[in-house]
Amino acid sequence: MKYFLLLVSFLLIPFLSNAQIDRARLDSLFLYLTTNDLAIGSMTISQNGQVIYQRSLGKDQNPTTEYRIGSITKMFTAVLTYQLIDEHRLALTDSLGRFFPDLPNAGHITVAELLGHRSGLASFTNNTDFDTWKDQPHTQAELLAMIKKQKPDFEPDAKADYNNSNYLLLGYIVEKIYGKPYKTVVTEKIIHPLKLKQTYYGEKAGFAKGEAISYKYFDSGWKQDRAVYLDNFAGAGALISTPQDLCTFISALFKGKLISTGSLNLMKTMRDGYGKGMFPYGSAAYPGFGHNGKTEGFGSSVQYYPASDLAIAYCTNGEVFPKGRILDHIFKACFHIADTLETFNPVKADSVHLANFTGKYSASSGIEITNRVANGTLVSSVKGKDFELTPISPNEFWNKPFGFFFYFDNNGKRLLLQDVDDTYELKRQ
Repeated sequence: MKYFLLLVSFLLIPFLSNAQIDRARLDSLFLYLTTNDLAIGSMTISQNGQVIYQRSLGKDQNPTTEYRIGSITKMFTAVLTYQLIDEHRLALTDSLGRFFPDLPNAGHITVAELLGHRSGLASFTNNTDFDTWKDQPHTQAELLAMIKKQKPDFEPDAKADYNNSNYLLLGYIVEKIYGKPYKTVVTEKIIHPLKLKQTYYGEKAGFAKGEAISYKYFDSGWKQDRAVYLDNFAGAGALISTPQDLCTFISALFKGKLISTGSLNLMKTMRDGYGKGMFPYGSAAYPGFGHNGKTEGFGSSVQYYPASDLAIAYCTNGEVFPKGRILDHIFKACFHIADTLETFNPVKADSVHLANFTGKYSASSGIEITNRVANGTLVSSVKGKDFELTPISPNEFWNKPFGFFFYFDNNGKRLLLQDVDDTYELKRQ
């Protein structure tokens, strides 16, 4: 029996060893991104609790650079919520009305629905002229009023819809139960116990020493972005961290160092594509869990793959090449999945082929684009401004100076427009 256990352990080593990740592919990916000025940021991969790969790219980045992690803060808030549940100081069935009875449907919204983005409450960052006040401090009362005055998007538990208000409120609930500021609770309950030396609560609009400055690629160069006032986001998005600290956090979470096994299972249980504090990642063959984050100029992701005890964290403070694609390449390199890195080298496309993508395209959001062929080049016009598009495959084009990607399908009848912030679906009129 002893020999059998040793043999099994030996056979498992290749699956769990550092050799699992394809370092050459990762090196090639980050070299390409750096050489072509396609992204700024840092990433860390850890396995069995040990860092096995780190890489930084662009403008003065290094493994100790600190980034605003946006909505990954929500995972920390979920952990704080489950800690209260494990201590029997809070229940998933408790209503929002116990804490904030004046909010719409408060008596019918549960803690579980807040965790799973099923409350139906309106987001305090939508329909509130957010861009005009995002860098100005607001009190808790003012932020609650933004939620209260809006009509709910849907009835509680009718569906799942990602919403910042849910985790802002969970953070406030944590403060009410502990009688302490969120900053103090997250530090005492997570940051200090895990020795996350470069993770902290951000309270200012400006950038602190050691913190990355955010950029947007615009008009052929990196331009500093406008920073939000982090304290407005509290438990929904106010934390600053590093990829290495994020790997430490998510590994500790899955190893039972923060919440009970039962609570972790609840976090992992997906309904309508949402867990109660995390999201699915990877593939059916290599399932993972984690969370993304985004706040002006910053993007982040932390993922964990239990079968391999593998954690991946990537933080960016400037991107042309979309973060989602970078993460897909990282995932495939970690699990030796066949992959082809986009080269962005121009391909030939004659005027007859380009004509398939001309005409007026529009989206339900009101975005309108008109494409035409001029001097053998596909030109897109948006609000009177022209953008020349370079073909990088038969159906995909990009405009590097402004970081736009255009993908056409259904014989040119549908257009997916992707920038660093979002993907928009447009249809030809």
